[in-house]
Amino acid sequence: MQKQLTATCNNLIDKLRKEEKLTYEEYLFLIKNKDLCKEYLYKNSRQVCDSIYGKKIYIRGLIEFTNYCKNDCLYCGIRRSNKNADRYRLTKEQIIDCADQGYELGFRTFVLQGGEDLFFTDEILEEILKEIKSRHPDCAITLSIGERSFESYKKLKQAGADRYLLRHETATKSHYEKLHPEEMSFDNRVNCLHELKELGYQVGAGFMVGSPYQTEENLAAELLFLKELQPHMVGIGPFVPHKDTPFKDKLQGTVDMTLFMLGLIRLTLPHVLLPATTALGTIDPLGREKGINAGANVLMPNLSPTNVRKKYMLYDNKICTGDEAAQCIECLKQRVSKTGCEIVVDRGDYKN
Repeated sequence: MQKQLTATCNNLIDKLRKEEKLTYEEYLFLIKNKDLCKEYLYKNSRQVCDSIYGKKIYIRGLIEFTNYCKNDCLYCGIRRSNKNADRYRLTKEQIIDCADQGYELGFRTFVLQGGEDLFFTDEILEEILKEIKSRHPDCAITLSIGERSFESYKKLKQAGADRYLLRHETATKSHYEKLHPEEMSFDNRVNCLHELKELGYQVGAGFMVGSPYQTEENLAAELLFLKELQPHMVGIGPFVPHKDTPFKDKLQGTVDMTLFMLGLIRLTLPHVLLPATTALGTIDPLGREKGINAGANVLMPNLSPTNVRKKYMLYDNKICTGDEAAQCIECLKQRVSKTGCEIVVDRGDYKN
């Protein structure tokens, strides 16, 4: 019986590699039987990644510039209700200094990430974007600053933003509503993703694996959602609880399921830019290497000043809160080389 199930799973993986899509029922079947076919999946997902991007691993310099947030997401350590969060904002000069240092280290993409902080108006962000672009015209800039208006996204694009990362967190509306307060809207989140695509951004979506109330059915739905959306990047990582949130006692997501979803995403969206996330490395010392072996091709080391890194604590025990960026990148280069891949100095644009 097990041999038959394994053969069915492997056949579905072959079909996915060839056709780049499965039905909801087929995705669900694979997720429910992942232990029978995960090694076969990773072999295929890594091969597909190599056929498009080679053995290159692209690095994005992460600049976490504010941990103020107007939202109150139930899973997030910088939610507005967390009175224990030590709040900070980087100045324009500090943000630009982070980018300058990152450029010297070989970064050609910077990710400006923060909570939804109303202090950072379009005008302030436009100044920062223009300054970084004038100093480093060969670099790409990704913004990850949440839901904004179409007009705001348009202005930021014109000021120099190339990419936008907006994780949808879950593709199932009823599940979204269990993770967020009433004032937040699933429909608005999805609409923002479509507006970003319309404006010509390279768009990143993403979700948590193993978040509270998530089912295997929800995970199968993620793959259909992503196939329809056709994002350029997908950031997924295991849910990791934070001690100062309503979800502090919830079980964390697993490395195993996260890797399996990475593999399925790679075969569903072969050209996608797929990070092995910090959360994966947080719950498993070899998590990022395992992510690369499952088909990931992006890493996002931290360029934020070391004195603020512990303050941008979306979840407990986050790694890389102490290392200098230069130390961190040398360490990553050595670790990545053990997977047979190599970190490259490259913007790492989406290859269509």
